Amino acid sequence: MVDAGLKPLRDAVDAAGWIDDPLDMAPYLHEQRGRFEGGALAVVRPLSTEQVAAVVTAARQAGVQIVPQGGNTGLVGASMSYPGERAIVLSLQRMNRIRELDVLDYSATVEAGCILANVQQVAEAADRLFPLSLGSEGSCTIGGLLSTNAGGTMTIRYGNMRELVLGIEAVLPDGRIWNGLRRLHKNNTGYDLKHLFIGGEGTLGIVTAAVLKLFPQPRQVETAFVAVPDPKAAIELLARLRMATGDALVSFELIPRMLLGFALKHIEKVVDPLDSPHPWYVLVEATAGTQGGMLRTAIEDALTKALGDGLIVDATLAESQAKRDALWFIREAIVQSQKFEGGSIKHDISVPVSRVADFIAQASAAVQAAMPGVRPVPFGHVGDGNIHFNLTQPVGADQAAYLDQWERMNHIVHQVALDLGGSISAEHGIGRFKRDEMRLVKSPVELDMMLRIKAALDPNGSMNPHALLP
Repeated sequence: MVDAGLKPLRDAVDAAGWIDDPLDMAPYLHEQRGRFEGGALAVVRPLSTEQVAAVVTAARQAGVQIVPQGGNTGLVGASMSYPGERAIVLSLQRMNRIRELDVLDYSATVEAGCILANVQQVAEAADRLFPLSLGSEGSCTIGGLLSTNAGGTMTIRYGNMRELVLGIEAVLPDGRIWNGLRRLHKNNTGYDLKHLFIGGEGTLGIVTAAVLKLFPQPRQVETAFVAVPDPKAAIELLARLRMATGDALVSFELIPRMLLGFALKHIEKVVDPLDSPHPWYVLVEATAGTQGGMLRTAIEDALTKALGDGLIVDATLAESQAKRDALWFIREAIVQSQKFEGGSIKHDISVPVSRVADFIAQASAAVQAAMPGVRPVPFGHVGDGNIHFNLTQPVGADQAAYLDQWERMNHIVHQVALDLGGSISAEHGIGRFKRDEMRLVKSPVELDMMLRIKAALDPNGSMNPHALLP
């Protein structure tokens, strides 16, 4: 029996759009790292933008908070409501239509609930590329990716979600629908309002659809696994490869030997791609839109010169799609393998690319001084300055006691990043997890501007009230 005060909310969606049974709600109230549990009056799953608007209007009238949710793959608790509060989870998963794909415009208009992998496949079928790629692409949704300004393994070439969007459609906190689904590459008419919602984590409204940029499918793909003596050499190699390939790099992923060792130990079918172990590696990929072998030649020549200069110590280039898949499987496996080594304290930081090596050295020294035996495993998208600086517990340590040090170790690592002109969140967002640190990251002027925008668009504070803003 629906509470009388919630009946207008219930009536705003069809039967399949309302869930209030605790067992059926449970998947929407738990996040994958287990750090947050949510609570809600109901999970509401609209089927259209008009239904979203009706839900938002009814919630406003009933004094109910709204926590938007996409694929629930986030890592900072942004889509988790608070237990005991008068709130609903608004899931966009049923809004999953590809509204239009225009091959001449190189654009696709998609709804917020579309799964990223499905968008990639639809683009590929039209001989186009949607280049956002990340580990959760089989379950994360476009709305969530927009709300967190997600990145991934191809950001160095194509940018984060913010760079991959031409227009959006959103429902405002007062229930109005803003149709900003323009496909224009040039539109110099004042404030670009879509950027308020990209990275806004649902605090200013509900993104319901977007016009995404598409690109030509690559005709050449070259993948290499390269051993380097240290992160400083990796960053020098990055600069050289960008020049040698005419800026054709799409991925440049740093992997420490310790992490490759975890993968070899715990994940089946991982094969060490080089003849002997080395302290650091980079997984490199470059693409070109034309046929021919010039890209491979450019990479081979650059690696040969780097070897002669002592910048690299070994390398292998993929000769087949199977070899390329095997190299990328290593990148996937190093993420999975960490859980088998015990507790892992995570960081998603960024620094200027030129400071990556400094950050790794300084942060490693700082955490090891604070906790002898802790095992730093920095890895990830260093081509754009994003390091996932994870800390694996000391061998033999009590996992629960170790994880109790999460906030202390976060503060140490984040301070190093900030001292180097970096950020405490590169691609995962702020959510509930990092919101109290926003005062360290943003100046009083920046925070004041953000809070004024929030107050102007959402004066009742009902849109995702516990995310992003301190």
